[in-house]
Amino acid sequence: MPEAKRDNALLVVSLIVGLCSGATFADWPNFRGARHDGISLEKNLKTAWTAAPSAVWDKSVGSAFSSFACVGDRVFTCGTAKGRQVALCLNADTGETIWQVPIEEAYSEDAGGDGPRATPTIDQDRVYVLGALGTLLCLGSDTGEQVWKSRLTNPPQWGYSGSVLIEGDLAIATGGRGDGALVAFDKMTGKVAWRCGDDIAGYATPYPFVFGGQKYIVGFTGTSALIAEAKSGREVWRMPWKTDWDVNAAAPIFYEGHLFLSSGYDTGCALFKLSKDGERIAAKEVWRSKVLMSKFQSCILHDGRLYASDQKALVCVDFMTGKENWRIRRIKHGTVVLADGHLFVLTEKGRLQIAKVDPAGFQPTADVPILDGRCWTVPVLHRGKLYARNLERVVCLDLSR
Repeated sequence: MPEAKRDNALLVVSLIVGLCSGATFADWPNFRGARHDGISLEKNLKTAWTAAPSAVWDKSVGSAFSSFACVGDRVFTCGTAKGRQVALCLNADTGETIWQVPIEEAYSEDAGGDGPRATPTIDQDRVYVLGALGTLLCLGSDTGEQVWKSRLTNPPQWGYSGSVLIEGDLAIATGGRGDGALVAFDKMTGKVAWRCGDDIAGYATPYPFVFGGQKYIVGFTGTSALIAEAKSGREVWRMPWKTDWDVNAAAPIFYEGHLFLSSGYDTGCALFKLSKDGERIAAKEVWRSKVLMSKFQSCILHDGRLYASDQKALVCVDFMTGKENWRIRRIKHGTVVLADGHLFVLTEKGRLQIAKVDPAGFQPTADVPILDGRCWTVPVLHRGKLYARNLERVVCLDLSR
C-alpha cells in the first residue's frame, strides 16, 4: 500500500476506534498536533462563559516558550530550574511532576525571554526535545531516562526554537550551517542519517507534506525556504526568503498542491503552486502580500481560509487569493488553535477569546483573563482541558461540557 494511503487508512482506523469508544479527543504528540495543522479533534467543549472557569491546576515550571505535547494522562513541556533548561513530564489531571530532566545550561535572552523555545515531541515511548543552545535529547517517556544525545552547534540569534519532527524512522531538526539546514537522525540511535543545505538556522519546525505520492520536508531557514525528500534528504526546491533579523518562524502550510509561507517584520506572505519537474519540484507564485505578517504566530487553515493573530491584528484571509475577509486590530501577537468549530485565541497579555470560526467576522462568546505577563506560547486542548502558559506558569482549565 502506498505510504500516503497507508497513513490515511491508519488515521481513519484510529478515528473509528475513538468514535466507537465514545472518545472525543485524540493525543497531541507534537507541536501543532499529530497532523501539524494546529487543529484539535476535541468536541463538546464549553465555548461561552462570562468569567474564566477555576483552574484545575496552576503550576510554576520556570521560564520557557515551549508549548505542550499531550499523550494520555501526561503533559510534556519545558522550563528552567536551578540554572538549567529542563524537560518536564506532568500529570495532566493534577499538574504533579512525574519527572524533570536537565537539557543543558540555562539560556538567557533579554529581548523576549529566557529558557527553552522548542516543544517536546512524543513518539511511542520516547520524548525528543531540543534546548535553545542546541542539545538534542531522546528520553524515555515513562522515566525521562536518556536514550541518546546529540549537539547542534549553530544556534540562531534567539536560540533554537523549532521542535523535532518525527518522520518514519527519522528525527529531523533545524541545525544550521555545518550541522545542516535540516538534519535527520536515526530516531532510535541518534546516528546522523542525512543533512540538507547549510543555511543559517531559522526558528520554524520542519514541516512534512505529501505531494505526488512522495513525502517531503519543508525547511524554513533563516534565509530561505527549501524542500527535501524525507527519506534521503535530497534537496528538490529552494527559494530565497529574506526577513529582518533572519526570523522565519511560522509553520509552512501545504494544501492541495499549494505551499504557503509567512514571516513578520516587513516581509509578509506568499502562496506557491507546486509541480513536479523531473526529480525536482517547481513552484509558481500565485500571490504575494503583506496581508499576513507572522513573526512567530503560525496560521490555521480551515475551509479555505487562513486565521492568525500576527504582528498587527487577528486576521482572516482567503488561502487561494490572499483576499482579506476581516481584521481585528486590537488582537495582535496572539496564538490560535481551532477545535469544535471555534477559534481559541490566547492574546499576548493572557486573555482567552473564543469565537465560532467564521469568514464573516469574529464574535467572541468568551473573553476572559486566564494568565498575566507575556503569553507567546500556543495553548493546547486535550481530553476536554486547555493547557496554556506564560513564561513561568502553566494553567490547566476544564472546558468539557
